[in-house]
Amino acid sequence: MREIIPRIVIDPKIRFGKPVIKGTRVPVDLIVGKIAGGMTIEEVAKEYDLRKDDVLAALRYAAQIIKKESLIYV
Repeated sequence: MREIIPRIVIDPKIRFGKPVIKGTRVPVDLIVGKIAGGMTIEEVAKEYDLRKDDVLAALRYAAQIIKKESLIYV
């Protein structure tokens, strides 16, 4: 298991190595998708038995990934 940012880890044995909340099997993409779908941070935390800090860490990680993304316009 490797912590890629605080509270977010990757482990090939958990969810095929997708980033998850440390100590859980809850993937970052699920959390971001739930927020995008209209759930509040508090609702997501309650639904998946997470702390608010866990949900915020997932959003921070997603923001870092998007920041590094390059777009090619055709």
